[in-house]
Amino acid sequence: MGKAIAVAVGAYEHAGRRGAAADYDVGLMLAFQKGKELAFQELVERNHARVIGLIYRFIGDAADAEDLAQEVFLRIYRARQTYKPTAKFSTWMFRITANVSLNALRSRANRRDDVSIDQMGDSGEGPRGIPDHECEMPDGHLHQAELQEKVQDAIQALPEKQQIAVVLNKYEGMSYADIARTIGCSTMAVKSLLARARDNLKDRLLLYIRTGRGRRKV
Repeated sequence: MGKAIAVAVGAYEHAGRRGAAADYDVGLMLAFQKGKELAFQELVERNHARVIGLIYRFIGDAADAEDLAQEVFLRIYRARQTYKPTAKFSTWMFRITANVSLNALRSRANRRDDVSIDQMGDSGEGPRGIPDHECEMPDGHLHQAELQEKVQDAIQALPEKQQIAVVLNKYEGMSYADIARTIGCSTMAVKSLLARARDNLKDRLLLYIRTGRGRRKV
């Protein structure tokens, strides 16, 4: 990284703006905003794998995840002049990533509306999840592969905001506050979303174990 970029990063960290103090990626984005193209290149290199992984957890397709990651960084590139560091860079980036993923899923369903986190409610079918390999259920009759499939189905059936909260909390380790900023709601609302999601998953998975079939909606 060039000396000018390092100076911009350092200056930002010294300023310690609210919600994003000492965030190296924020410093890179601000350097890019000032015309340092190498800063954007480093930003992509640092976050590319994370974005692909998050998209995959929503849509379940590795090839599409690669393509959609390019869309995410294109949006970041285009937003450089309007970007404001009001929170950690990852919070802003994950918000864009979730929106891109949701729009891709809506397109698959042949819906033309451009859906964003701001527009959606806590209802309807959510984006596709991935199996939780750490999940353990007390039933020896289900093979591991079958169980993973059932967990994936249960996550897929969650309402959109519930699933986004689960994915960000479980797989990205994000705090309630950061999830709230990403989704655009209060911290208490995130706690409520995660609590309802856990109840929904438990209800659906117990139904699978007892009957071998699940409900269409949770």
